[in-house]
Amino acid sequence: MTKQVDKEAYHFDKYCGLDRWSSYYYQLREILLLEPTSVLEVGVGDRVVGNYLKNNTSVSYRSFDIAEDLTPDIVGSVESIDLPDHSVDVVVAFEVLEHLPFEKFEGALKELGRVATKAVIISLPHYGPSVRCSLKIPFLKKIFKKEDVRFAWKIPHHPVHTWNGQHHWEIGKRGYNIEKIRKVIEKHFIIEKEFVPFENQYHHFFILRFRV
Repeated sequence: MTKQVDKEAYHFDKYCGLDRWSSYYYQLREILLLEPTSVLEVGVGDRVVGNYLKNNTSVSYRSFDIAEDLTPDIVGSVESIDLPDHSVDVVVAFEVLEHLPFEKFEGALKELGRVATKAVIISLPHYGPSVRCSLKIPFLKKIFKKEDVRFAWKIPHHPVHTWNGQHHWEIGKRGYNIEKIRKVIEKHFIIEKEFVPFENQYHHFFILRFRV
């Protein structure tokens, strides 16, 4: 695996739309719900998650990336993480594994699991034109126990994936339906939770626990 994303791509005006910021919320929420003492983040990105954990929690955080110019704590490939077995509570990889050819996806998942002790959290791109509807009116909370009602669904459309210099595949493209992805994951993990945030229909989250 070689570096695919130039450091310049992470500039605020290019990288940080509202959808991505909403994704950061869910990344941090799922990490903190697990109450880890240590976290390894595979894929440094723009460091929003790492900086929050380091500056606002007692979690011991380390970053891992193949790109040396991003100055991660550990440089290397996700296919071979230079850490001992079960040495970190939670290992996360958000929008990372699609940068590998699909035939390497399973091996990378196993490597994430080898390092983790409690759980692995990943998100993957999920292609599909989406329709979203959010209804918020006064007094709605009294009826539905929440402030708004939301609906979202993807329009069935499954084109062939075209290599764009970064993503080798995406959920929802032809040959990569969600059932296929779950089948690979469930060889090694129990999917404790999965969801696509209403605010970012492109990111599909999986919280993975180990089989007993």
